[in-house]
Order: sequence, then structure tokens, then C-alpha cells
Amino acid sequence: MFAHMRPTIKDIAERAGVGLGTVSRVLNDHPRVSETTRAKVMGAVRDLNYVPNLAARGLSMGKTQSIAVIAPFFTRSVFVERLHGIEETTSANGYDVVIYNVDAVEKRDRYFRTVPDPRRVDGVIVISLPPTPPDVARFQRSTVPVVFVDVGNPICEPFDRIVINDVAGGRKATRHLIDLGHRRIGYIGDIPQAGFNFTAGEDRFEGYRRALIEATIEVRPEYHLDGRFGREVARDLATRLLGLSEPPTAIFASNDTQALGVLEAARDLGLDVPGDLSVIGYDDIEMADYLGLTTVRQLLFESGRRSVEALLRRIEEPEKGPSCDTLPVELIVRRTTAPPR
Repeated sequence: MFAHMRPTIKDIAERAGVGLGTVSRVLNDHPRVSETTRAKVMGAVRDLNYVPNLAARGLSMGKTQSIAVIAPFFTRSVFVERLHGIEETTSANGYDVVIYNVDAVEKRDRYFRTVPDPRRVDGVIVISLPPTPPDVARFQRSTVPVVFVDVGNPICEPFDRIVINDVAGGRKATRHLIDLGHRRIGYIGDIPQAGFNFTAGEDRFEGYRRALIEATIEVRPEYHLDGRFGREVARDLATRLLGLSEPPTAIFASNDTQALGVLEAARDLGLDVPGDLSVIGYDDIEMADYLGLTTVRQLLFESGRRSVEALLRRIEEPEKGPSCDTLPVELIVRRTTAPPR
């Protein structure tokens, strides 16, 4: 025995005694339909238990109802939290999210070439990946709007952007340590994978450097070490800093994951935190609260939410000038910082 076939808009049209175009206009909420006709069509929809095919409906309106997110290493906590903000906001607005994870330069280049296609998505959000001039030209030629998150590069000025003032964040972190009385302050930075051109780490170091200069404290090259992202690498770097003949009394790590490595190095050496060593991180991921880590909070979820709102505005008003939304950073003082002994 055959199952009943799913009703189509042709069945609705026959039941309501109207044309296919009229049914389509009613289902798409077109204003140029009389209330009498709208009532007839909706009555037929209820009678036949018609459920619209959202994909087909989106195509009829020239929309895919999908937004692409191109993000590097999206399993890292900072990206996960941004994606939470994106997913919640897209879902509330009836859009699906398609995530393109970039773990190699070749993938980034391929996604930048192929993803901004109106047949695939209605808009693209790019997180932490600065484009090249050819990328910018290609994005501008596309009819698909693009929003950049956490990309401070001036090359992105023609596009809507959600940016974080990492220079101010680095300065806040360092200023906190200076205000506590520290003068020997180390910095552990994150060397990004070659070819990605991330700017956050450089900006945070610039904030560190400025704070020291403002306080007339020497910027000592031996107190600055960079390494690949990760707890173990930061642990080794911190061990080197703490092995100097005149070791720092405080270390600013450019992200919370590296700060965890610093805490482990202090434990390995039998140092008390914050008695012997103050430690401050950056990002305020969930782990930071659990560890009692002093850190600089950036609004990760909020940056994801605002990127979707900016993209939806751009879809509605494609001719509007580009916007730049700079999110604040906040110092969160917990248990890992104190005045030096």
C-alpha cells in the first residue's frame, strides 16, 4: 500500500480555486494579496496539512537561509565561544550555519575563493583571518556580504567589522601588574602558524610595551618569549624566563591557555602563585574562572552575536556604508596576581 504523497502548492491552488502564483505570494507573505484570498489559501493549507519546503521557499526568494563561518582552529575555546554567539543569533533569525574550519593556509585560500557564492550562502562571517588584497577584490566583486570578526587590519575597512582593542587589553593587563608594584614583568606571546597573519598577539604585546614605557620601566628583550599556541610550549617558555639570573616577578601570557602553562611551570619550580609569581592571561575562557586566573575578558559570545546582526543588516541594506564595531575589554582580577614580595 502506497503512502499518501505530500501535498504541493498545486494542490493548495486547486483547493482554494486560485493560481499557483497567488499561493506563492501568500506563503511568502507578499503584501499584494487581499485578505479574502489569503484566508482561502490558508484554509486550504490547514485542510491539506501542507508543510512548506523551506529550502524551496528560500530558493524562490533568492535566499539559501544559510550563513557561512570561516574560522581557524575552531575547536579552540575562543572560537567555540564566538561560534555559540553566532549559532544562537542565526537560529533565532531562521538561518542555518555552515562552518568552514581552516587549519591550513591552502584551506583558507580555497574557502575565500569558493564560499562567497550566492548559490551556497546568503552571507559570510570571517573570524581572525586577514584577507590579502586579491581576496578583498574578490569579496567586493561578489554579491555575498562579508563581515570580519577580530581582524584589525586596515585592508578590511570596506567591510563591516567587529573588532577587539587588543592593544588596550594588553595595556590593561600590564598596567594591573605595574599598579601592584611589579617592575620585572615577562611576556609570553603566541606565534601564529605561518601564513595566517593573525594580529591579536602582536597587538597585545604592543599594549604591554606601551604600558611599560608609560611607567618608565625598561622593556627588556630577555623578558619576551614567543612560541606556538599551547599549554606545553608556554610551560617551557615560562621555565626559561623563571630560570634567568634576575627572573620576572610577574608574567603576562597572551592567552589563557598559555597562562595555564605558566602556572604549571611555577608549580614545577615550587613557586607560590601569587606570592612568588603573579600570572595574568587573556580572553577569560571558562577555564580561567575555574582556575581563579586573573585575565583580560574579551566579549567572545557578544562578538559572535554582533557579527550576525551586522551581516543581517547588510543583507537588508546592501548599499549602506561599512560599519566598525569595537568591543571593550575588561580586567578580571582573581587569585593569581598580588604585589611582589
